Amino acid sequence: MNLEELRQQAVRIHDLYDEMNRYERGRVWTREEFMLGFAGDVGDLAKLVMGEEGAREVPGGRAALEHELADCLWSVLILAHRYDVDLEAAFRRTMTELDVAISARLPKAGEPS
Repeated sequence: MNLEELRQQAVRIHDLYDEMNRYERGRVWTREEFMLGFAGDVGDLAKLVMGEEGAREVPGGRAALEHELADCLWSVLILAHRYDVDLEAAFRRTMTELDVAISARLPKAGEPS
C-alpha cells in the first residue's frame, strides 16, 4: 500500500468517525481535538515502547504496540488532511533538508574523522 492509498483509507475512517460523532454527540471533532487525541495516542505508544524494552509491565504486548503505531500513523494522516498538507511532498522535502544538514556535519571521504 502506498501513502496515497493509506491516506484514502484514513480519510474514509475519519469520515465514519464524523458520521458516528454527529449521530451520537451532535458534532464532530475539531482539528484541535484530533491533535489532543493524537497526543494521547503518543502517550499510549510511549508506554508500549517501554513495555517492549522491559521497563514496565504493559498489557497487550506486541499486538498493542502495532495497533498504537497504526493509530499514530492514522492521526498524522488525518492531521495532514485536516490542515491540507501534502504529506508526501512535505516528507520528501524534509528528508532532503535533513540529508543535506546531516551530511554536511559528517567527514567527507578521505578526510580524518
